[in-house]
Amino acid sequence: MSLPTTFGAALRHHAIERPDAIALRFAGRVTSYADVDAHADRVANALVAMELKKGDRIAYLGKNSDHSIELALGAARAGVVFVPIIWRLAAPEVAHILADSHAAALFVEPAFAAIGDAAAARGLAVRSMDEASYRAFRDAASATPPAVVVDEHDIVLQLYTSGTTGLPKGVMLSHANGIRQRANMIAAGIDWLLADPGDTTIIAMPYGHIGGVGVVLGAINSGQELIVHAEFDPGAVIDAVAEHRVRRLFLVPAAIGIMLQHPKAADADFSSIETLSYGASPIPLPLLQQAVARIGCGFVQVYGMTETWGAVVALPPEDHLPGREHKMTAAGKALPGVELRIIDAAGHMLPPDTIGEVAIRSPNNTPGYWNKPEETAKTLIGDGWLRTGDAGMLDAEGYLYIQDRIKDMIITGAENVYPAEVESAIYGHPAVADVAVIGVPDAKWGEAVKAIVVLKPGEQADADAIIAHARARIAGFKCPKSVDFVAALPRNPAGKILRRELRAPFWARHDRKVV
Repeated sequence: MSLPTTFGAALRHHAIERPDAIALRFAGRVTSYADVDAHADRVANALVAMELKKGDRIAYLGKNSDHSIELALGAARAGVVFVPIIWRLAAPEVAHILADSHAAALFVEPAFAAIGDAAAARGLAVRSMDEASYRAFRDAASATPPAVVVDEHDIVLQLYTSGTTGLPKGVMLSHANGIRQRANMIAAGIDWLLADPGDTTIIAMPYGHIGGVGVVLGAINSGQELIVHAEFDPGAVIDAVAEHRVRRLFLVPAAIGIMLQHPKAADADFSSIETLSYGASPIPLPLLQQAVARIGCGFVQVYGMTETWGAVVALPPEDHLPGREHKMTAAGKALPGVELRIIDAAGHMLPPDTIGEVAIRSPNNTPGYWNKPEETAKTLIGDGWLRTGDAGMLDAEGYLYIQDRIKDMIITGAENVYPAEVESAIYGHPAVADVAVIGVPDAKWGEAVKAIVVLKPGEQADADAIIAHARARIAGFKCPKSVDFVAALPRNPAGKILRRELRAPFWARHDRKVV
């Protein structure tokens, strides 16, 4: 039997095959696959009734919930592109995404109503996601399949990721980008990264990330039971694992560390977990070894990016066993259907054990950035290849080792932070003459944002003032956690800040790995 080629079709398949199977658990509500399927039809028809056409965009600002998942699935079935926004962003950042995406409507949780009100004042259609309003919106529409033909190459998601200039870029992702990998893994027999229908998993990562909404859609594609948490709560995750006998789990390294430090972790029952996948940020080897010893399941490291619908490289469980420590520092090998190359600045392929830029060719690769042809041309370099911006090398066995970030991106607790954006926020402080932002080691978050500031002659400012100034302009997770003051910043003859020189003292005693 052929597998579904769109997420709407995948939902329908499981609703027909296993109508009473649980699809979603959230805040005491339990919804079957048959009901989620009907709800998705209603949402799709409600969007059509709003005169939204195939290819139009709707945005969502809020935390994880069963209703937000129905909204995404209804949009997918209507051919409407879903634009989830990271709820931790500051209001100006949200406003930029709404404007850039040309969103026709914003669906917003009550906790973020002020941002919704501001959007409505600018003329955007805004709908509240409070319980009564959402149900009225959904249930007023028909549960019959919408008269919209959706193809696997249609765009289903548009996720915003900051560029090196600090301005967010809309990464377009099609149904095919997110759905084909499962078929490839089934054909290759990679059971350690495959979920079976009915497998339980916890959704706790932020919805605006590929590790949030992307994992949700992937779980629906495989017919899993999704235990939805509004946000990551280590104690709640520990309880849910034991109560629902969770088999598959994805957490970023910072979340793994926080969970293991929780008082409940010492006596927690992790015995149901068969596979814990991790990735999206650096993980210290001691933490990984601690997690392997305490949780006792198969661990799978995954490497990818928003532009590849997440994982395209994986380090399997056997490479996490004692005696394989030399491989635990690798990102892994290419998944089925994925090709890797290491290239130089001109795009020429480099030999094994040579550091260059990682390039990827896979069915997961984005069609491009929304309304940014120049950025798309820099990333998609022809013949299906995508430049990642990460420096790495491939060994003779095909293991990929990530060395550094070509684009200077900082990953703190799995959140992407770009120095230029933070520097721009700090530059406006009246006492600041120059500033550079780097990532430094952090035991909890993998990396922490540090600002290195040059003050204007005769001016004074302390770290708290600099951080407060930034916090008023950008999201809290992007703000520096510490500030150093120096007389001058190192620059090359062209005037570019030499970030590597600034980072070197902080990383000198660390075996820096980026996963």
